[in-house]
Amino acid sequence: MEKGKSVVGRRWAIDFNESSSLSLRDIPDPPGYARASQDQDDSTVSRKKDAESNWKSEKAWEVAMAPVKNLLMMAFMMWMAGSTVHLFSLGITFSALWQPISALQGVGKVFEPYKDSKVDILTPKLLYIALNMVGLALGVWKLNTLGLLPTHASDWVSSLPPAQEVEFAGGFYR
Repeated sequence: MEKGKSVVGRRWAIDFNESSSLSLRDIPDPPGYARASQDQDDSTVSRKKDAESNWKSEKAWEVAMAPVKNLLMMAFMMWMAGSTVHLFSLGITFSALWQPISALQGVGKVFEPYKDSKVDILTPKLLYIALNMVGLALGVWKLNTLGLLPTHASDWVSSLPPAQEVEFAGGFYR
């Protein structure tokens, strides 16, 4: 092959020493590659934004539904702990109380990545809050089952004033 002459019959061979009027537009694209135009039309940009908004909405709903898995796991662990007061059941119960409380404190941070003008995150937030409230109620129910909530009158006897004597009966010996 001589210097300055292009290879005939080879589709992708380019002789860079040759100063011809070949531009990049004259070279065909390889199979499977589509050259993106420099000025994309608005429909492509809007489709990408819509796809991103749809993705954010789906992810927000996934985050909102995440406490369901935690509820099922906690319910099973509470059932396994039994109804007697011991260290394991107390640990499980207070964990069941603490997890929803900490999740409710961080609702804004959890949904921060999904904020968008086109994405409604109010409904997923409300579902997330409701599911965590159910988890909190599950923990309070377990406390009641263990007898650790003061729900009976006998739990408050120490704070009641002593009853007034209505009558006094006494006897005497002869």
